[in-house]
Amino acid sequence: MYLLGYDIGSSSVKASLVDAQSGKCTASAFYPKSEAPIIAVRKGWAEQEPSSWWEYLKQATADILAASRVDPKDIKAIGISYQMHGLVCVDKDGNVLRPSIIWCDSRAVPYGQKAFEAIGEEKCLSHLLNSPGNFTASKLAWVKENEPETYSKIHKIMLPGDYIAMKLSGEICTTVSGLSEGMLWDFAEGAPAQLLLDCYGISRELLADIRPTFSEQGSVSASAAAELGLAEGTPITYRAGDQPNNALSLNVFNPGEIASTAGTSGVVYGVLGEVNYDPKSRVNTFAHVNHTEEQTRLGVLLCINGTGILNSWMKRNVAPEGISYAEMNEIAAKAPIGSAGVSILPFGNGAERMLENREVGSSIHGVNFNVHGREHLLRAAQEGIVFSFKYGIEIMEQMGMNVSKIHAGHANMFLSPIFRETLAGVTGAVIDLYDTDGSVGAAKGAGIGAGIYRDNNEAFATLEKLAVIEPSQADAQAYADAYGSWKERL
Repeated sequence: MYLLGYDIGSSSVKASLVDAQSGKCTASAFYPKSEAPIIAVRKGWAEQEPSSWWEYLKQATADILAASRVDPKDIKAIGISYQMHGLVCVDKDGNVLRPSIIWCDSRAVPYGQKAFEAIGEEKCLSHLLNSPGNFTASKLAWVKENEPETYSKIHKIMLPGDYIAMKLSGEICTTVSGLSEGMLWDFAEGAPAQLLLDCYGISRELLADIRPTFSEQGSVSASAAAELGLAEGTPITYRAGDQPNNALSLNVFNPGEIASTAGTSGVVYGVLGEVNYDPKSRVNTFAHVNHTEEQTRLGVLLCINGTGILNSWMKRNVAPEGISYAEMNEIAAKAPIGSAGVSILPFGNGAERMLENREVGSSIHGVNFNVHGREHLLRAAQEGIVFSFKYGIEIMEQMGMNVSKIHAGHANMFLSPIFRETLAGVTGAVIDLYDTDGSVGAAKGAGIGAGIYRDNNEAFATLEKLAVIEPSQADAQAYADAYGSWKERL
């Protein structure tokens, strides 16, 4: 018995086949092998053709079926993870009307700001838990004003994952979690966000039907089965945006638990057990995968632009030429906690929402030419990245989140012992490192939705924990002092 998971990213589409009993990945593949193109007709625009996601998915599916030699009839459920905040518009026949405006497109910013002011900031935040911002609803408002002919033909709007589910099943539906990431869910009313739809003059009829995150959301049609080599009738039983799905992949479901990634940019995603929001809108709050009317589970999302990109800059410009990241970590470990007074702000990759959209840049402070060397700069860079995470976690704590454990994949910055130990030391949280990814998580989510697993604990019982990093009590004050010095530089 197998489960199939898809992860629809902006750079590639990945498919993984998971043995439901062992929890192990049997086969995986991704397409394209080079980064998928993004259409940028103007500065700040970013679009992709939804049809290309489908083509990549077909190729990845063919590869895993060939590699595993699994009978498609033994695949019992399908789960979908997808790039968040995108807009797909289709007509009554399901034809795509224009390229998808994806997550990193910024053209809708002024539309969101205008709606924020028109509705009232406090009302927006208390109902949507965020400003309308540059999210899906605002992208649709842009289409309405700038492409009225296209807008007039829209039958339904979808997120990227909804589109893939439609291609698989022929059915158009979405989830509360999906609507919330587009600013289309009203948490105060427990219904689609009529206050924002009215502000934009958008009909509620354009929204897809709502299904539970873990439920049968359609099944593979005869035409899709023929295209993909899957069995007709295979149920689609889970879908979620990439960050909620990453949290699911790391078995993060309960209040106080945190999922974190640290690649080029960094994400801290924490679960909150009550409806709340940041009055300064420095973090985004969405319905988590297990949020229901009876059980409040919100995902608080903090994105930090300047994380791993700072570490890679240090490798190119400060570290000895030709060394590996592991060797660079060894050099950095020669410096003490706090880097002997050197502090680095890591915000050199654009404006930071966490800092109320200020663009403070990256900067180095406290260098003494007679004392400090390469090792201090390399350690201070990693500490600065961690301290930016701590700063964001403090915002989450102000919202009522009690941060006790951080779950992370063993990848990117989390490969560094200094990074892991500093994060544990400065937050006081235990860090659990796992071997997993988004498409495997989507497959296990499908297992929950299909009733193959009783709950998340059974689904992730076989999740391989690679390491546990406990906070050092002996070094707690040193980390606190270093963070305090860093924070003074902001």
